[in-house]
Amino acid sequence: MIFVTDLDKTFLRSDLSISEFSKKTWNEFKYPVTIATARSYKGSKSLLNGLELKYPLILLDGAMIASADGEIIKITAIDKILGDEIVQKVYKTFEDYPLIVGFDIPGDEKFLYPKKLNPYQAHLLKNYQNDSRVLNIEKFRALKHNLKMVYLGDETFLKEIKKFLHTHFNVETKLTKDAYGPYYFLTVLHPEADKAHGLKHFEEIMDIDKTDVTVFGDNINDLGMFEWAGTSVAVKNALEEVKKRADIVLPHTNDEDAVAKYLKEIQ
Repeated sequence: MIFVTDLDKTFLRSDLSISEFSKKTWNEFKYPVTIATARSYKGSKSLLNGLELKYPLILLDGAMIASADGEIIKITAIDKILGDEIVQKVYKTFEDYPLIVGFDIPGDEKFLYPKKLNPYQAHLLKNYQNDSRVLNIEKFRALKHNLKMVYLGDETFLKEIKKFLHTHFNVETKLTKDAYGPYYFLTVLHPEADKAHGLKHFEEIMDIDKTDVTVFGDNINDLGMFEWAGTSVAVKNALEEVKKRADIVLPHTNDEDAVAKYLKEIQ
């Protein structure tokens, strides 16, 4: 058996902390446990202090799988040619640039943002001060490997961009409300770089049948992962659509250590 949990609003508390109870439960758990998150390796690792990470991590909504020590196992990225085309065509139509997470050289993670920020991007980037990955780009272009491209804005505006993208490009998109800010994310990924494909690759790497995998989530980008797992578990604070698709809905929220309490019952 293997257990895979989303981070934000699922395993992490709303203030991005991890309780001592959750840390102890994770570290003493008798089965393998790991994460599947929209966050990058460095972004995830900085939040997981005190956890013993032993197994591959599903990162950036499934675009990358890395070992516990950060070695890249698999990447599924938008290449530079397609990335530049997306950046330029969307800007020409909507006058908006995305944030981009990826790298030119594998392992050298970068987080690009445009010179001119919209208010939502400015709000988000307050959380990334003094982060060496974050680079302000004058002439905004894609990287060699674009793990995810993210547009921020209100829901109506992003739905128009999403429609435009699917009309012109073969990409995967996820439109979700930000867990912490008053705006939405439109995440643009390689068509095989969502959590569903990430979990499928993880199962192949671990040589385990999907029936032996339990996943935890709260948001729309977790639904694909639910389909590839033997058991899907939603926390109490999950979106109603996510709860409807889950095999189990927990009686506790992320702020009540829902995942850890579930794991504790299995010990």
